[in-house]
Amino acid sequence: MASLLIIGGTGYAGSHIVSEAVSRGHEVTLVSRNEPAEKLEGVTYRTGDLTQQVPDLAGADVVIAALSPRGSNEGALRAAYGSLAKAAAVAGVRFVAIGGFSSLRPAEGAPRFTEAGEVPAEFAAEAHEMNAILGDLLASDEAGEWVFVSPAAEFGAHVPGEKLGHYRTSHEVAIFDADGTSAISGADFAAAVVDEIDTPTLKQGQISFAY
Repeated sequence: MASLLIIGGTGYAGSHIVSEAVSRGHEVTLVSRNEPAEKLEGVTYRTGDLTQQVPDLAGADVVIAALSPRGSNEGALRAAYGSLAKAAAVAGVRFVAIGGFSSLRPAEGAPRFTEAGEVPAEFAAEAHEMNAILGDLLASDEAGEWVFVSPAAEFGAHVPGEKLGHYRTSHEVAIFDADGTSAISGADFAAAVVDEIDTPTLKQGQISFAY
């Protein structure tokens, strides 16, 4: 059993990860700006704003950041994640950043989707910010153990899907099925993330999950 500190655990990805981690018996602390109206048994709730202050990491084995660069977070997450990554490295805590599909590459050696300008204008700002976070982690000499997780293209509350109990794993290259679809449900994505926490395959790097 590990002690997980999950920042942004009330969002789509975060809430699925919280549920999956609790179901496996992990000790879970959820940090959000406001406590949710409905609370999950077995979860400790704390309030905090990562863009204002890095939370106390004492006692945590892994810190998971699952925030989106939208609303008041827009333009503020890059610095916040940078501070969190440094604090995690100093504390000896593994850092897991939940990123986006646009930071993946269509093929080995090809530019990332964000870098190639292949992101719709309405999502470009958040895609560039998450990609910058990945770039900072890759370039850092101070980062400890970290993993930047990218979901499939079809992932989110608008396409929740069902838990199928399987997934495929890649690193920088996006995963597509035989029909050219890249998708994963929230439940299977969470299972993949917690699998990586339970049995780490990377000390530093990007990983992606899809069917």
